[in-house]
Amino acid sequence: MTITDKARATGTPPAERLNYKVLLGSLSGSVIEWFDFLVYGTVAALVFSKTYFVTDSEFVSMMFSMASFALTFFFRPVGGVIFAHIGDRIGRKKTLFITLMLMGGGTVLIGLLPDYGTIGIAAPILLILMRILQGIGIGGEWGGALLLAYEYAPRNRRGLYGAVPQMGISIGLALASGVVALLTLMPPDQFLSWGWRIPFVGSVVLLAIGVWIRSSLDETPEFKRVQQSGAVVKLPIAEVFRKHWRAVLVSIGAKATETGPFYIFGTYVIAYAAGLGVENNVVLTAVTTAAVVATVWMPLFGRISDTVPRALLYRLVAIATIVYAFPYYWILNVGETWAVFLATIIGFGLLWGSVNAILGTLIAENFSPEIRYSGATLGYQVGAAIFGGTAPLIATALKEATGGAWWPISIYVIVCALLGLVASFFVKHVAHREI
Repeated sequence: MTITDKARATGTPPAERLNYKVLLGSLSGSVIEWFDFLVYGTVAALVFSKTYFVTDSEFVSMMFSMASFALTFFFRPVGGVIFAHIGDRIGRKKTLFITLMLMGGGTVLIGLLPDYGTIGIAAPILLILMRILQGIGIGGEWGGALLLAYEYAPRNRRGLYGAVPQMGISIGLALASGVVALLTLMPPDQFLSWGWRIPFVGSVVLLAIGVWIRSSLDETPEFKRVQQSGAVVKLPIAEVFRKHWRAVLVSIGAKATETGPFYIFGTYVIAYAAGLGVENNVVLTAVTTAAVVATVWMPLFGRISDTVPRALLYRLVAIATIVYAFPYYWILNVGETWAVFLATIIGFGLLWGSVNAILGTLIAENFSPEIRYSGATLGYQVGAAIFGGTAPLIATALKEATGGAWWPISIYVIVCALLGLVASFFVKHVAHREI
């Protein structure tokens, strides 16, 4: 019996019923992928500058560590193009298994790598190779997880459905920050030598759960219609570059408002707060709390976007982010526990949570089904590479170049939000027109 048949049997219109199996399948893999990816960002700020990127300068070691985090963002578009081609040619479902295995395999191997003191220069080289595997995997994962939800959604619930896989980012970060926060309570020498490895190796359990959940899902209805109509494109990425490049540019701009502030409010804050003398477990707990707030808020805001124009909501959040860029550091610089929690909950939990809730749906709506995986993935992952992975690196460099000043980092956040604000005015002109 299909979803529609079940709805008729119960007397409930199909548009009013949630497909929980699809939503869980979309969310589960997204959580796993982002946990694997973000636990690296958390540990990189605390451990890898001391155990893998060992130099005579603390600043240089930290820059190398942040660079290893940023490097893989430039492989995300590569993974996106590869798996988006598979997704648009063969199907959304098949890509999700491969991306999960790539991401999970790379994560487990990182947890097993010997450090610099054991194998010397080979340690950071192998670490970077594993990060590249992660980058390629997550580059293809996002589009598959989003479209799994979006292409099953009733038209009046696309904002809600599109917000669910986006929740995987905040849930993954909450898990990553929460686990590392607990591990930092260990004696420092034990944490540096083996404690940090626990979440990497332990992620194999999450990987098994994700594969099990997704194995029972069917292909999306929209992709089935594309196959049945014979509209499958031979080379989707070429079609995107030829006819949909404007939509890709709008998607890149829209991504800027989400991804730059995300890595400032949710990742770089760990290193910055440490410089203020705030204990690591305090700031990690603040990030975890903010991630929980974002997780609860995102489906609510996504549902709101089904009744209020998404472009308008996006515009309002971009303006709010610009306004908050300076007060964020005014609050954070107080250096007290309450200030760290307040600044992080507002910036990461509410502002980032709002823009992230509607970003996936906003981008997906720009492209027709036969090239949607390729177009949405390309815009999203190129935006992530330009404005996301470089954010902690840029913030570290700006702070060092200005003698510890924080205001250039606020300017960076404002620039990212302005780009998204400008892009939001062009969404209507590039959006796919449904018949």
